[in-house]
Amino acid sequence: MTVYARILVPLEHSPYDAAILEHIRPLARLCGSALVLIHVADGWAARNLKQLDLRESEEMQKDRAYLDQVCADLSRDGFDTDALLATGDPANEILAAVERERCDLIAMATHGHRLVGDIVYGSVANTVRHRASVPVLLVRGHAGAGVHRA
Repeated sequence: MTVYARILVPLEHSPYDAAILEHIRPLARLCGSALVLIHVADGWAARNLKQLDLRESEEMQKDRAYLDQVCADLSRDGFDTDALLATGDPANEILAAVERERCDLIAMATHGHRLVGDIVYGSVANTVRHRASVPVLLVRGHAGAGVHRA
């Protein structure tokens, strides 16, 4: 059996997160995996934070609080969990975190777009799965499930 020591779990701070969190809990427990949660803030302030020496926007502060809450919930349930708030291009930041955090699996929810939706909206999951150096577990999320973004 393949054992994953560290699983990177990209979260979007949306109802889609519930699908991957529900799916990854039993896998992480079975493998004794540490979980590394990442959210990539990609609004204007987030993308220009370093270059313009900006403060975190209100949206980024809410994202950090959300990540901290999910991390605390998982820790309370016995998982070894870390949380990262990154800024910039989501696919690039996820791929960089895999290497930096020495993760051996990426587990993420998808929206289930089809060809036209991927062309119009782009697909972080598609880019990640094509460029990742580790296996990628994709779970189709449902927009109506879970906790809604504040």
